[in-house]
Amino acid sequence: MSEADTSKQPFFNLEKMYVKDLSVEVPHAPGIYLERETPRIDLQIKDDNIKIGDDLHEVTVTAVVTARLQEKVVFLIEATQAAVFRLRNIPDAEMESALRVMCPNILYPYLREVVSDNSVRAGFMPVLLSPLDFSALYLQEKQQEASAQQAAH
Repeated sequence: MSEADTSKQPFFNLEKMYVKDLSVEVPHAPGIYLERETPRIDLQIKDDNIKIGDDLHEVTVTAVVTARLQEKVVFLIEATQAAVFRLRNIPDAEMESALRVMCPNILYPYLREVVSDNSVRAGFMPVLLSPLDFSALYLQEKQQEASAQQAAH
């Protein structure tokens, strides 16, 4: 293949991965360590992306993990795993899916590790986040948007 042929090929590369934000709070320490009940874990996941150059995009996946006993917060971990991806010659119709599905699927295992490691460092059992299918989440969001648009008309 000539260089001109390869320059039109779709290109996808992870350039750099990093923890962009990390917060661990244990508001009722040290007394909370005397509790023997297992806390209820609430999880919120959010992905985002921004274009930072011609073919560079920063993609983030954020987890907010809140452990509660009744209404008392045992601990709160907020972690954002991020990466810079280079996407070139990706058709417009596939770009959003690449940024909302492929990239978060790459980042999420690292985010799971950050959450688990930091729950242990905070003095608790590891929080083992279940695997997520960002494809299913993306499709569900698109269906909700379509339903909302139909309801508005």
